[in-house]
Amino acid sequence: MKVSQLLKLYEQGNRDFPRIKLEQVDLSRRVLIAVNFEHSQLIGVNFSRCFLTKCNLTKASLNWANLSFVKLSEGNLQQANLTKANLSGAFMVCCQLKKANLSGANLSHANLRQGNLSQANLSGANLHRVNLRQANLERVNFNWCNLSQAILSHANLREICCYQGNLAMAFLKGANLIKADLENSNLENARLSGANLTNTNLRYVNFTNARLCKANLEGADLTGANLSGVSLEAANLTGANLEGANLEGANLSGAQLNQTNLKNALLENTTLPHSGEQNLIFLSLNGEDSEQENYGDFSLSFQPS
Repeated sequence: MKVSQLLKLYEQGNRDFPRIKLEQVDLSRRVLIAVNFEHSQLIGVNFSRCFLTKCNLTKASLNWANLSFVKLSEGNLQQANLTKANLSGAFMVCCQLKKANLSGANLSHANLRQGNLSQANLSGANLHRVNLRQANLERVNFNWCNLSQAILSHANLREICCYQGNLAMAFLKGANLIKADLENSNLENARLSGANLTNTNLRYVNFTNARLCKANLEGADLTGANLSGVSLEAANLTGANLEGANLEGANLSGAQLNQTNLKNALLENTTLPHSGEQNLIFLSLNGEDSEQENYGDFSLSFQPS
């Protein structure tokens, strides 16, 4: 189908264009609201600054398409192929992107607030300063993603994979990260107050100067993690594994540390909970008496009882 034919039919009130083939064409700045493009071949199409609100792009092929600054709120892109597509600055509030392929795509500064991206593939994607507040991101593949300064507050990130992801200065307040895999990721200066990281894989994560106040880290694996300068006030670290972690200058006042593993952890200038019963539990490892453990030379600051 030619572009002129599509636009003429649209002006006549036709909104149903499933399985059409429109590759490498220019539709920038066009108004195509509530159009059905299901299963269509739209590879390399220029939709820049186009109005596609409420469009159906289910299982459409949009590889290398230009969707920069597109208006696509409430659109349906479930199982669509958006490999290496340009979605920078796109307005896609409440979009359906379940199981979509967005590997290598550019979503920097895009607004996907309250969208459903569950089980989507975003490996290697650029999500710098993306807005995913309250979005459903369960089991998303974020491996090697750039999520620096991303807004993920109160998002559902349960069981995501984010190996070597960049989440520096990301906003994750109140986010659900239960059983997420963030091994080797960078969360420097990230904001995770009130986040749920129960049973999360945080091995060798860089949390330098991050905020984890009142976060739930019960059963989390923080082996070798860098937590220097981190705020962990009133956090729950019950049963967490911090073996070999760097807690230099961290603030753990009011934190729950029962059965926490701190073997070989760096604790220089670390602020710990008040001395007393919890302190004895905190300094025990796997039920062994703390006097049997060698922590080396460090200084500890205890919160007053």
